Amino acid sequence: MKLDKDLQLYRDMMPPPDHFEDGFGIKTVIGALFIGFLMVPASMYLSLFMGGGLGGAAQWVTVILFAEIVKRSMKSLKQQEIYVLFYMTGMVMGGGGQGLLWSQYFVRSPAAIGNGVAAEIPSWVAPQAEVLERYGRTFLNPYWVKPIMLMIGMMILGRIDHLGLGYALYRLTAHVEKLPFPLAPAGAMGITALAETKEEGSRWKWRCFCLGSVLGLGWGVIYTGIPAVTGALFGKAVQVVPIPWLDLTPALSTKEFLPAVPLNIVFDAGALMVGMIVPFWAAVGGILGFFMTIIMNPMLYRSGQLTTWKPGMGLVDTLYSNNIDFYLSFGIGLMLAIFVVSMVPVIGPLMRVIPGLGGERKKKLSLSDIWGVLRERNIERGDLSILTALSIYVFSTISYILICCWMMPGTPEHNYQDAFPWVFFLGFGFIYTPIISYINAKLAGMLGMSVSIPLVREASYILCGYKGAAIWFAPIPINDYGGSASGFRVMELTGTRLSSMIKTEFLLLPVVIVTSLLFSELIWRMAAIPSEAYPYTKEVWHLNALNQSLTITSTLDGASPFLEAIKPHLIAWGAGAGLVSFGVLSLLNLPTLLVFGFVGGLGQVIPGGVIPTMIGALIGKFYMQKRFGREQFLKYMMIVSAGFGAGMGLIGMAAVAIALIAKSVSTLGY
Repeated sequence: MKLDKDLQLYRDMMPPPDHFEDGFGIKTVIGALFIGFLMVPASMYLSLFMGGGLGGAAQWVTVILFAEIVKRSMKSLKQQEIYVLFYMTGMVMGGGGQGLLWSQYFVRSPAAIGNGVAAEIPSWVAPQAEVLERYGRTFLNPYWVKPIMLMIGMMILGRIDHLGLGYALYRLTAHVEKLPFPLAPAGAMGITALAETKEEGSRWKWRCFCLGSVLGLGWGVIYTGIPAVTGALFGKAVQVVPIPWLDLTPALSTKEFLPAVPLNIVFDAGALMVGMIVPFWAAVGGILGFFMTIIMNPMLYRSGQLTTWKPGMGLVDTLYSNNIDFYLSFGIGLMLAIFVVSMVPVIGPLMRVIPGLGGERKKKLSLSDIWGVLRERNIERGDLSILTALSIYVFSTISYILICCWMMPGTPEHNYQDAFPWVFFLGFGFIYTPIISYINAKLAGMLGMSVSIPLVREASYILCGYKGAAIWFAPIPINDYGGSASGFRVMELTGTRLSSMIKTEFLLLPVVIVTSLLFSELIWRMAAIPSEAYPYTKEVWHLNALNQSLTITSTLDGASPFLEAIKPHLIAWGAGAGLVSFGVLSLLNLPTLLVFGFVGGLGQVIPGGVIPTMIGALIGKFYMQKRFGREQFLKYMMIVSAGFGAGMGLIGMAAVAIALIAKSVSTLGY
């Protein structure tokens, strides 16, 4: 399929600079502390309360705040310093503390208990329910030592692993094959835009950010502030609008009208802004896919395919029952179709020998030529030795396997069935991982996209013959490093030396570890998770627990609902429906993103988020873009949406502060 103009808009090229500089300095240290101890708790609280943290807004807040402070000191931020601030913000905000909060819920969730999974969860994931009841809501007890130590170890190994195969693939695709990485320039230009603070014409960025912040503050008071403050002060949250959604499924989904159709309304102003930013035809494809499920579900129910659904079920139970009866298998087929179609543009380049170095040079490179280019190191750019990168990859893969062997030893009484099948996963680590990583690095370099083979992890766990639940929580070396190549390309386009990123990693690791543990402990002590105090977790975590426990049953003894839900004929129907949809829509010469959005929407998504996104897309397409111009409006909205997230984050910070004070007062008994 030809690439449409919507996607081309995001692919403006940006040549790498001739000069590279170090972006690490005292500003980085101050920024790390600012993000770790102010933004992390707000982001964690918002993600538990409404399902969305600060995300990319935290990066914009950090850069704009530091840019304004530095400017008032008669200085300016270099674009390399801006990249480092963006990079470290993303790393800090991606801390692993919330994994512990999820583990304490999952081990005693009704879904895990009902499927016989809870008793099989190992102690290095979470203590059992009776231990949690005995010690209360705190990670400060000896039974949490193993899970915390494992989390810290995986965070350290993961940051080292980042410089392994991902960096080697970046060198191969960017410097040997010279692929354009069409989305990397957009990311680089967004990062460096605020470096132009001396230009009078750049003040519009600050005005857009302030506008978004005011909107975020106003909506945050309604959506987050009032419920959080009233819940902390009076013990019962007052919700101005339903959080996280208004469930219409029990009332509208009956035997006579829309049977087995999940329906809800999400009151989220942020989704409107997202709709104004995403490519229009992607939003259209998503809404069309949702409408198709509204047509399909009643037909499937009346034909006897959706047998688990009963009238009166809510949204979560309807989604889960439909998933078991039909959409799990049908969705696998759709993912296979998406994988096959996504591979079409890259099959030719993958089958051919890597092209020549020059833009017009058609001579094919030999393996010695390729290795010679990879071994070259640009000292100005700060390249890492390719041998070092490959050694890191080998070390990390073997380390993951050794950790798994240590955590899951076999016993003669069980005929070693519960031992980790290390030979099986050694092949995955050194055969499957390099292949899928190279495919996605190539796709990212050519088209700015990625693909995944559905159920690879699940199939590998089942086929390896392991019995038990522990393998689902172990750090199995089935990874995809292809996406890392784009990140390294953005770093190159901003003129930032690799050493800046490495030093930032060493600085931030302790910050991430401390803030993740500290604020997970404080937030959990404030109220049970899930509970009325965190409405998003109360609704969505139950669905997530149902799906995860369903999958884990595939390696337990006895009957498995997961294996029973896998129906080969439905997988074939899903793959066929996906391929036919791609073919028909492509013959109609419809935009590429509409095709992908439509096929993806056939897999039964939560409907409430699709509708406001579509409304935002319509407003942006037919009003805002006509008034401001298409490209200029996108620039405006990216910064406005970042300001909106920042305003929401400020309300989240205030809510966390008030809740902590209220909790401390009630604990002291004053």
